[in-house]
Amino acid sequence: MAQQDWVYGIHALESLLQREPERLIELFVLKGREDDKLLNIINQARRFGASVQFCQRKTLDDKAQGEQHQGVVAKVKPGRQYDEKDLDDIISANAQPFLLVLDGVTDPHNLGACLRTADAAGVHALIVPKDKSASLTPTVRKVACGAAEVVPLIQVTNLARTLKELQQAGVWIVGTAGEAQQDIYQSKLTGPIALVMGAEGKGMRRLTREHCDELIKLPMAGSVSSLNVSVATGICLYEVVRQRQG
Repeated sequence: MAQQDWVYGIHALESLLQREPERLIELFVLKGREDDKLLNIINQARRFGASVQFCQRKTLDDKAQGEQHQGVVAKVKPGRQYDEKDLDDIISANAQPFLLVLDGVTDPHNLGACLRTADAAGVHALIVPKDKSASLTPTVRKVACGAAEVVPLIQVTNLARTLKELQQAGVWIVGTAGEAQQDIYQSKLTGPIALVMGAEGKGMRRLTREHCDELIKLPMAGSVSSLNVSVATGICLYEVVRQRQG
């Protein structure tokens, strides 16, 4: 039996139909829901030859494994898988590579949110270790609101080795850590750059930290000691964007 994935949510389906409609196999829609966005998805699915079934909410809830699906779930062919070789091509194709590295982020909602922000900020690829990290699940795709179909998610076997190879390719590795001596606004974040964010709660692993060229932190003025990793990622990515535009 051929492999298949599940995609759910309005934005994720719109992005899939816009970029890779040939992947769509079957569409499951909440019976009785007929708003314009959903009708547009239904019409496009039929145009591309996919079957459409109208179902009760429980059927959709089961297919989406309890996640919010907005009344639409799709069975699709698996998307492209990226690896280290693709990372080499991405670096070669961009004079100023802009990369995001997540070291051990396991929450799929955080990974999806980081993908969404990475797309908005113009990141060329998001790098994660294969072990002890969230992967590209239907939940990640839903939270990413279409960004998972645009931003290459590259799973690497050895993150420390990948960081070393990035350094050899001229990419400056900037890691975020609470114990860093300077904050992000004191750092120069132009040129080829890879921003490394640590896991929820634990931060970067020791070996990852040792492979960074520079460590920075976000200034924390209140009583809260840290921010959610997806929020911190958004702040850091857009400081890179601001400096690059300046």
